Amino acid sequence: MSFEIITPKQAYQRMQEGWRYLDVRTEEEFAAGYATGAVNIPLFATTPQGRTLNADFVTSVRTTFPATTKLVIGCASGGRSGKACELLGAEGYAHLANIDGGFVGRADPATGQLVQAGWKAEGLPVSKAKGGCGSPSCGCGH
Repeated sequence: MSFEIITPKQAYQRMQEGWRYLDVRTEEEFAAGYATGAVNIPLFATTPQGRTLNADFVTSVRTTFPATTKLVIGCASGGRSGKACELLGAEGYAHLANIDGGFVGRADPATGQLVQAGWKAEGLPVSKAKGGCGSPSCGCGH
């Protein structure tokens, strides 16, 4: 299954049209700031050995969002969210868009220069509310 690659501004526009924002960063990254309205389901779990794929990722997404949900998916820069799009596409999610630049922005690996601004740098709505709309079980209605 394929997915689109869109900018943070395009993701924000999609959210105005009813798409949902799935943030796949770690809980720690999410707690430091996230796109207003985002739901956090980490793609990776942090273990003593480092980061490993969250074995419950797809199950957690299915519990939170039916496969018919239109999702914009973001991480810090776009890499993890691309992987999440691949996994969810293989599970029957048909409306997926990876946010290039994610929340922080994407830099050129050779030069370190920013090539795509992230959600925060674009001046889009950001939240830092604790225990709020980041939790799939919070019941906040996002």
